[in-house]
Amino acid sequence: MEIISYQPQYAKDFKDLNIAWLEKYFWVEPHDEEVLGNPAKYIIEPGGTIFFVKEGGEIIGCVALMKIKEGVFELTKMAVTPKYQGKKIGQQLMEHSIKFAKKQGWNDLIIYSNRKLENAIYIYKKYGFKEISIGENNPYSRGDIKMHLELS
Repeated sequence: MEIISYQPQYAKDFKDLNIAWLEKYFWVEPHDEEVLGNPAKYIIEPGGTIFFVKEGGEIIGCVALMKIKEGVFELTKMAVTPKYQGKKIGQQLMEHSIKFAKKQGWNDLIIYSNRKLENAIYIYKKYGFKEISIGENNPYSRGDIKMHLELS
């Protein structure tokens, strides 16, 4: 199992993993369709990145770090193929993302989530994320919690 960086040939895997996850737990919003349909435009080109977990020749997980403003990135679009869930792949992606963000000299990571995702919230807290006010700029109607991790 290895963690690799975004390459255009994995754009469909990124979309498929996330659509499957969204349809299982929530619904696909217009904002999701836009970002997932063109990750290079909405995540990579503005200065973000996407990581994939590759097992053999198969992409089995992903996470994105999307630039919000200078030094502040949203950890978003984390998904793992159902048959690989429960194997701490999400935690490996989280650790990799935090190390990467620190190495880049970024200041903060934020996450929008939903309280019904108790396992995910538990993992975010385990890695030091703290709940903050959701504010007015929440891009997701399903998001009812915003969390923050100070990197510096």
